[in-house]
Amino acid sequence: MRSVAFLLPALALASPIGPGAVTDGWSDQPDPKDIQIQSVSFSGNGCPQGTVSTSISPDKTVVTFGFDGFQTYIGPGVSPTLKTKNCQLHLNLKYPGGFQFSVVDSTYHGYAQLEKGVTGTFYSTYYFSQDASATTTTQTSIQGGPTWQNGQVYTKNDKIPTASFIYSPCGANGILNVNNRIALTSTNSSASGEITDDDATIAFTQQINLNWRTCNKKL
Repeated sequence: MRSVAFLLPALALASPIGPGAVTDGWSDQPDPKDIQIQSVSFSGNGCPQGTVSTSISPDKTVVTFGFDGFQTYIGPGVSPTLKTKNCQLHLNLKYPGGFQFSVVDSTYHGYAQLEKGVTGTFYSTYYFSQDASATTTTQTSIQGGPTWQNGQVYTKNDKIPTASFIYSPCGANGILNVNNRIALTSTNSSASGEITDDDATIAFTQQINLNWRTCNKKL
């Protein structure tokens, strides 16, 4: 069972995000005790029912997903339906009124075995249900060849630029969606490949960092 953990921003609050983290409109960050994961769900052919486990910590600051079916394959004799899969994670969050946050940094881990001619691409799209038209999508591609033909672990690190920030709704509740899709393509019909969303970890601490700002009537 592969796992992905979501944690609320305890460490993120203690450590600045980096240059530009404090600008006009930003102020003191909310008390971490006032931020909670109320519930979680998932959907997609990469995480069908019966292949995912979820667990929310007693203080509602950590949720862990365990995946057992988020793998893609390509090659001779392999069904084309196996070359792409997606899994969308839905987090129902409670946070203090008067604040809103943006996702700015996340890290994923997985496994890739790609022969020459095969390319694996991992897409992640972030958006809040209250404003589904406002999305940010990142992608990381791995080119097959000598480095990857025997298989190894990879890391996907998203650094979302300021211009692409998406913000939660003002108020005290928001549903954050993270739609992850992995896909394989090939220019060599005899080549094979595999890429997985393995121990893909998203965390509101070290793995996903949050920027907070106070709400105003124009937002």
